[in-house]
Amino acid sequence: MNTIQLRAFLAVAQTASFSRAADELHLTQPAISKRVAQLEDELATRLLDRIGRQVTLTEAGRTLLPRALRILTEMEDSRRAIQNLAGEVAGQLRLGTSHHVGQHHLPAILRGYSKRYPQVELDLHFLDSETACTAVTQGDLELAVITLPLAPPAQLATLPIWHDPLCFVCGHSHPLARVKQLTAAELVKHPALLPARLATTREILEDSFAPLHARIKTSLSTNYLETLKTMASIGLGWSLLPRTLLDKTLHEFTVRGVRLRRQLGVVSHRERTLSNAALRMIELLRPT
Repeated sequence: MNTIQLRAFLAVAQTASFSRAADELHLTQPAISKRVAQLEDELATRLLDRIGRQVTLTEAGRTLLPRALRILTEMEDSRRAIQNLAGEVAGQLRLGTSHHVGQHHLPAILRGYSKRYPQVELDLHFLDSETACTAVTQGDLELAVITLPLAPPAQLATLPIWHDPLCFVCGHSHPLARVKQLTAAELVKHPALLPARLATTREILEDSFAPLHARIKTSLSTNYLETLKTMASIGLGWSLLPRTLLDKTLHEFTVRGVRLRRQLGVVSHRERTLSNAALRMIELLRPT
């Protein structure tokens, strides 16, 4: 059993597909199949059931999966620790970010980072903040620059960087476009356009409205804030958006006794050694 075989098995298990695993590892599908077959031969058991195009883990595969992930993570951690001794800032940095943060907060930082550390290959992934947190927890990403969770998992370290004010908005054709301020009870009479229920922004809103006994009716949910902005601007409902997205297509109003903001920042795994590339990124992100 070697790391090459384990990486192939892990990729297939996580993607539920030999072809997607091959794309992820930049290999051919026969090469992936051969490595998984070698691992199954060595362990003398089937790890994956292949029924048509569907791939599922057997009981042995489910048993191996967390162990394989732990082995590969520890080896990667060891590699980083040894490379860090040389003080070189190079290699690949797997970085996750949300679409909003990536578009509105990161560009200048990434440009400065690339100029300062040209030997680092930035592997940037656009994900929902909640998905990015999971990826850092599982070791798929080294860092994520996202909306920080209200209650982060114990294994994640968080560094706040930006305060992000949240604003109540609607389109100019919406009935609320004639209103400057109203109560939460008055607002929830109108359907809302909001992020999905598990999103931190949605959680912030619902937590603030809970003591006011105001139940929100949602007509559309998506974590793409630009989509929420567009739908709000044409009058389909009210929304809660970062101030950075506001423009003349939207009418802003306030809710009595409610002022909301979210925290944007970087998350990393507490128990894993960060590469020099990741440490330099955090230095650039850190508020001065």
